[in-house]
Amino acid sequence: MITHSCFTVEPWCLRETELNLDLLAQSESVFALSNGHVGWRGNLDEGEPHGLPGAYLNGVYERHPLPYAEAGYGYPESGETMINVTDGKVVRLLVNDHPCDLRYGRLLEHERVLDFRTGVLSRTARWTTPGGQTVRIRSRRLVSFTQRAVAAVVYEVEPVHGTVTVAVQSELVANEQLPHVEGDPRVAAVTGSPLVAEEHFAQETRMRLVHRTGVSGLRVGAAADHLVEGPESTRWTSQSEPDVVRLTVTADLKPGQRLRLVKFVAHGWSGQRSLPAVRDQVEGAVAAAVSAGWEGLAAEQRHFLDRFWAGADVEVEGDAQIQQAVRFALFHVLQAAARGEQRAIPAKGLTGTGYDGHSFWDTESYVLPVLSLTAPQAVGPVLKWRHRTLPAARERARLLGLEGAAFPWRTINGAECSAYWPAGTAAFHVNADIARAAVRYVMVSGDEEFERAEGLDLLVDTARLWRSLGHHDPEGVFHIDGVTGPDEYSAVARDNLYTNVMARQNLLAAADAATRHPDRAEELGVDDEETAAWRDAAARMAIPYNETLGVHEQSAGFTRLQHWDFEQTPSDHYPLLLHYPYFDLYRKQVVKQADLVLAMLECPDAFTDEQKARNFAYYEALTVRDSSLSACCQAVLAAETGHLRLAYAYLREAALMDLEDLEHNTRDGLHIASLAGTWIAVVVGLGGLRRHAGEEGNPDRLGFAPRLPEALSRVVFTVTVRGRRLKVDIGPDEVRYVLVEGEPLVVLHHGEPVTVAAGAPVQRPVPHLPAGPEPQQPRGRRPIGLTDGQEPGGEPQD
Repeated sequence: MITHSCFTVEPWCLRETELNLDLLAQSESVFALSNGHVGWRGNLDEGEPHGLPGAYLNGVYERHPLPYAEAGYGYPESGETMINVTDGKVVRLLVNDHPCDLRYGRLLEHERVLDFRTGVLSRTARWTTPGGQTVRIRSRRLVSFTQRAVAAVVYEVEPVHGTVTVAVQSELVANEQLPHVEGDPRVAAVTGSPLVAEEHFAQETRMRLVHRTGVSGLRVGAAADHLVEGPESTRWTSQSEPDVVRLTVTADLKPGQRLRLVKFVAHGWSGQRSLPAVRDQVEGAVAAAVSAGWEGLAAEQRHFLDRFWAGADVEVEGDAQIQQAVRFALFHVLQAAARGEQRAIPAKGLTGTGYDGHSFWDTESYVLPVLSLTAPQAVGPVLKWRHRTLPAARERARLLGLEGAAFPWRTINGAECSAYWPAGTAAFHVNADIARAAVRYVMVSGDEEFERAEGLDLLVDTARLWRSLGHHDPEGVFHIDGVTGPDEYSAVARDNLYTNVMARQNLLAAADAATRHPDRAEELGVDDEETAAWRDAAARMAIPYNETLGVHEQSAGFTRLQHWDFEQTPSDHYPLLLHYPYFDLYRKQVVKQADLVLAMLECPDAFTDEQKARNFAYYEALTVRDSSLSACCQAVLAAETGHLRLAYAYLREAALMDLEDLEHNTRDGLHIASLAGTWIAVVVGLGGLRRHAGEEGNPDRLGFAPRLPEALSRVVFTVTVRGRRLKVDIGPDEVRYVLVEGEPLVVLHHGEPVTVAAGAPVQRPVPHLPAGPEPQQPRGRRPIGLTDGQEPGGEPQD
C-alpha cells in the first residue's frame, strides 16, 4: 500500500492523499484507532462506501456451535467470535438532499492522516455532489488512551461556493450488515445480527442504545452527546429505533459559514451488570468526555503519547520506509494493549474481525516482549487475564486426562475455540509461552507481588502439565509426544524441539519460583518431591538431533521426512494451506513459519554459535513463511549468524507486512504480532538484545550484540528495565549506551559487562562477525525485494 501513489512515506504519520476504493478495506485497518478496550476501524465518517464496518469492545463475543463431521471426546463444543458492536463513529452528510457517497459526484480532494504523536486521525475532502454543489469536509477522530470508554469525532462542513442546505446525521448503529467472504480460514465466522435490542433513547443532543448478545448473554451499551456550532438557521431533531438512534442537524450555509459537530461517544459492556447499571456506566463516561471537551481529550492524548514515545521510540537512518513502519508498528501495538485491563490482546487487535478476534500464543511470544520493555504497565493486566482463565484451563487439562492447566490455542474468554485439534489442542507449547512471558515480565519490571501471586500460579500449573504430559523412557530421557509446535505444517509430532526447550525453561522457572516463595508454594501443594521431579524432567529433556547432518531436528525424525517439491510448486499456490491438504503437508519437510529458529531465539543458551549457524541454514531452505510470524524471527537469527543483508531483508518484510498487505488479509485487520515483530527484528535482531541468566544471587541481565547492515547508517532505541530507561545508539562501528533515567545499570556488550550511569554514557566498538555463504530459501520464497546479487529494494549489485 505505501508504495502506491496515494500513500506517502513520512517518519511520524501515515498519510493517504487520494481515495482508492480498491484499497478501502485495507486502509480501514491501517487507519484504525483503539486503546485496547474500544476499537474503531478507519471507516469513512459517512459510513459508506466501506470495506468492513467495525466497532469493537475487547471481550465482547457471541458463542456459536462448532460443527464436526464426526464427534470426538474432548472436542470443544462451541466457538467464540468477536462481534461488531454498536458503531458510534457514523456521521452521515446530505448536501441539498444528495447523500455524501464518494462513489458519486466528484471527489476533488481527499487526504487522511494518522499522526502517531497525537493519536488523532484527521481527514479533509472536497466533494462535488451530482447536482454540482461543492463542499469542504474536515474531520478529526480519536479513541482515548486516558478515558478508557471514550471516543470522539469533530466533523465540519462548509460550502466552497454558493449557498447549500446541509443535513448532518450523527448515529449509533447496531447490527450493521457485514460483507461475507468464503474460502479463507483466517476470516471470522458470520454471526448475522448478534445484538438483541433492550433499550433505545434519544433526546435533544443525547442518545443511547443498549443491547444484549443472544447466546453469550453480554450486555453492550453505547451513549453519545454532541456540541453543535453553526449559523442561526441551525436546528436539530433526534429519533430512536431499536437498532439506530440519530441526531439530525440541518443548516443553510453561505460561503464562509460552516457547520461543526463534536460527537462524544462512550462504550461499555458487562456479562453481569444490569441494564440500568450499563446505562449509567456509558452515560457517566460520556458526561466526563463532554466535560473534558475535544481540546481536553486531544491534549490528554498527546501527553499520554509523549510519555510513551520517550521510552519506546526507535530511530532508523538509511531507510525511510522502515522508519515509518516501525513507528506505525509501535503505535498499533500500544493501541492493542494500553487499556485492555485484564482482557486478551486479539491477533488482529481491535482493528478487524480476522481470526474471529481470538487471542493466540503469539500474544505472549511476540507482543508482550515488546510491551515489557516499552510499556510494562500494559503487560501485567494481560497476564492477569491469563490467570483469570486458569479455572477453564485446569478443567480443560482434566478433560484431557492431564494435571495442571492446558491453556487454549485460540480463545476470547478462556475456552478452547479451535475445532481442529491437531493445531489447537495439540499445540501445548502455549503453556510454556505464557510461563516465559510471566518470567520475562518479572525480570524487566521487578513486580515481585505479581510473581508471588499470579505468576507462581501460572508457573506451577504449567509445570504440572508438562510433568503429566511427558514421560521418561527406559533410559531416563524425558519425552513429550503427540504435540504440535509453532509450525502448523507439522502436527502431532514426537519431541517438538521448540516445545521441549520451552517446557524445560518452564519447569526450571517453576521450581525456582517455588523455592523463592515457599509459603505460597505450600498453599499450592508444591513440595520438594514435586520440584525435584520438575528439575529431573528438565535435566533429561529429549533434544532431537541428527548427527549425520549436524543439525537439530524440528521434531524427532523430521529430517528423515520427504522434502517438499518446491520446484514444482507454482508461485500463486502460497500460502500452501489454501491449495494443498494438511495430510500432504504433514508428511513432508516444509515449514510454514519459524519453529526451530524461534526456539533458538527464545532459548539462545541451549545452542552453540556453530549449531545456530547450521540450523539456520538448514531450516532456511525449508521455510516458506506462510505466516506473518516468521520473518521477524528469521531476521533475528540471520543477524546473529552474521547474515546482515538477509536480516535487513527480513526486517523489511516484517515491517511492511500490513503496509504492503503481504499476506493479502490486512482487510480483516492488522497483524499485531507481526507489527511487534518489526520491533523484534530491529532491537533483538540488529540490536542483539538478549536476556542472560544471572549468577547465583544476581538478577538476570540484558545483553546487546549490535551490528548494522550496510543499508542502515544508524539505529537508536530505548528500553525500560526496572524503572531504568536505557538508550542504545548504534552506528556502523560503535555503539553508545546512555542511561536516560534511573539507577546505574549493568548490561552486557557482546558478552562484556558494562556499567552505565546517568550522565556517563559508555561507548564500545562493534566487532565484525564473518559469515559464510548466505543461506538460501525455497524457490520463489526469497524475502521481498531480495534476489541473488541484489540489495533489498535496490538495483542489482556488481
